[in-house]
Formats: sequence, C-alpha cells, structure tokens
Amino acid sequence: MARVPIEPDTKDWTWVLRERCPDCGFDASAVEPGELPALIRDTVPGFLVALAGEDCRVRPADNVWSPLEYSCHVRDVHVLFDQRLRLILGEDDPLFANWDQDETAVAEDYSAQDPQVVGPSLALAAEAVAATYAGIAGERWDRTGRRSDGSVFTAATLGAYHLHDVVHHLHDIGQDPRSTTVASYDVAAADYRDGTVTMPDSVRRVLDHLAATLGAGARVLEIGSGPGRDAAALEEAGLRVRRTDVSRGFVALLREAGHAADVVDPLTDDLTDPDDPTPYDGVWANACLLHVARADLPTVLRRLAAATRPGGLLHMSLKEGDGARWSTHGNVSGPRYFTFWREEPLRSVLDGAGWDVLDLVHESGLRGESWLDVVAERRP
Repeated sequence: MARVPIEPDTKDWTWVLRERCPDCGFDASAVEPGELPALIRDTVPGFLVALAGEDCRVRPADNVWSPLEYSCHVRDVHVLFDQRLRLILGEDDPLFANWDQDETAVAEDYSAQDPQVVGPSLALAAEAVAATYAGIAGERWDRTGRRSDGSVFTAATLGAYHLHDVVHHLHDIGQDPRSTTVASYDVAAADYRDGTVTMPDSVRRVLDHLAATLGAGARVLEIGSGPGRDAAALEEAGLRVRRTDVSRGFVALLREAGHAADVVDPLTDDLTDPDDPTPYDGVWANACLLHVARADLPTVLRRLAAATRPGGLLHMSLKEGDGARWSTHGNVSGPRYFTFWREEPLRSVLDGAGWDVLDLVHESGLRGESWLDVVAERRP
C-alpha cells in the first residue's frame, strides 16, 4: 500500500480544451476528432514500456503515483470515457455519474496490481474506446453530455479531454514517442547491429556518390550512427566521420568497438564538434530522422544546415507515406514511432531549412515499404 495518501486532485481541468497545457504540451485545438482513434492507440506503447521497467512500482515521491499506479488509472479512464461516450451517443444530453479517481485508486489497490496484467488490460481498454470513437461521424460529434458540476461536453470535446488526460500521464511517467523509441533502441542495440551488417545497394550508391563529391578528408557529421556500419564505410571511402546518436545503447556499442562517439539529439544539442569547431562538409542521416516528429523536422534541418558549410551535402532517408504510427518490426522488438513523408512536403521543408535538393529518389525497402532518399546541398 502507499506510504502516504495521494492528495486528491480537485482541479477543474476543462481549461485544457481552450489552452495549451504548459506541462505536457497538449494542444486541444490541434486535435481533429477523426484522429482520436489513432491518437488513443498511439499512447499505449509508452505505458507498456513503463510497465516493463523494473522500477514501475517505485514512486518518484511519497505523494506521487508510480508508473504502475498511473497505468492502472489510465486503464480505468479508458473504460470510464468509453461508458460516457456511449451515453452521449445513445441518450440525449445525459448526466454522467460521478467518479472519484483517488477513491478508486485506494479501493482497487493500484500499487499492488500485477504489471503483467495491467498492461494487456490497458491496451484492451484503449482499443475498445478507440473503436467507439472510430464509429462516430458527422453531426454525431456534436452530441452532448454533462458532468454533475455543470461542465458540458460534446463527443468531440470529451475525446480531446480524454486524450489530454492520457497524454499528460505519459508525461508524468516520462514516456513519450521519442523516449519510448530511444529506449527500444537502447535495449536492442546489439540485435540491431547483428541484423544490419549488410548495407543495401541503394545506400551504398548514395554513400559512394557523396564521398566522391566531397573528396577525401572531408568532415562528415553522422546523425543516428547506430552500431556504426555506415560510418565505417564512409571512412573507408576517405571521409572523416563524427559519430553521434541519441541512443546511449548505440553510443556504448561504438565506444566498446574503439570509436569516439557522442550522445547527441539534433533537435536540442550543440552540433559543434568539440575537437574541430569549423562547419562540417556534409551530414549523413540515414534512416534516423524518420523518428523526428513532423513539427520538429524543420528545426532539425535548419540546425544541420547551420552546422554545415555552404555547398556542403546532406544525405537523409525517410519512409514514404502519410501520418505517423508505431511499429514493432525488424531487429528491434520494442515499439518505435515513425513519421512518414511525401515528396512535395519534404521538398518544401528542406527548402525552408536552407537546403537545395539535388536528388530525391523513391526506393523500395526490404519489406516492400517505400523510402525517400535525399541528397541536398547547403544553400550559400
């Protein structure tokens, strides 16, 4: 049982429907009702990763829920909102029954529940409510329901309120698409290395072209070095490579192999080489920026341009498609979040970030997926 009671949350959170949440960054105005099923499903992997951790029962403070307790709460939130949503759809302006989350946490003894049971039950509850959202269309999104405190929700605003609750608790336990993806790579770094020894012909062609264009001795910043296959090939071609990755697991592998490597997030960290502060001649970002959120890619590309000399080259490859989604495939069993791009929006982002596209090729991947392989030049 909990060492001290959790202070009951009596705040009115309906303001998140009007304002951006300063803590978790949730912006209700950016949520389209039709996206709710996918957005709800996208939150599940973060909780599953947290529940798999050895410290999932540990509270960060006596009066703050553990990841396990937050996950139990989110599971029950999914069930509750599915019930309320069905009431809205089946009755005219129904009044919701009261629900005290703090009383429920004590009565159900969240802290003593089995993480291996909570994870699947949370996933099932999320899928059930996502399916209910998926069945709504047109004017049915405008149907209303009321809480006992007088707050009125439509099906659409109830969904946004529901989504914020879940996203906020992902923030509370330190899980989001980025951190979950990085954690999956950290755990599977050696498996990824062993499964990606062979370089695809399409990557080899771009690498040889970039090396020949830049010339022997050119300095290249590699973003997402992974286990180091591409860096070794770039060096064999006569280039000097600074190896970086956001995954500490990959950086540890590189260092164990005798290479200098740095943990670097291209969105936030200083990209300057501490051993040589002059701009790079090129950037190699093969199959890594596909994990960058759509809204963040322009910033990343601008920062890479700022770190590269005029006339320097960029290679990047992204998966072709629409939207963003989780995947568990290939050499990494944990969940990873991928952002997909189409050619014209990608060209526009590159142009706005200071890169002139020299070549953009549509390639087929090993599993039949489509890739966008780009070579771009840093604009003077």
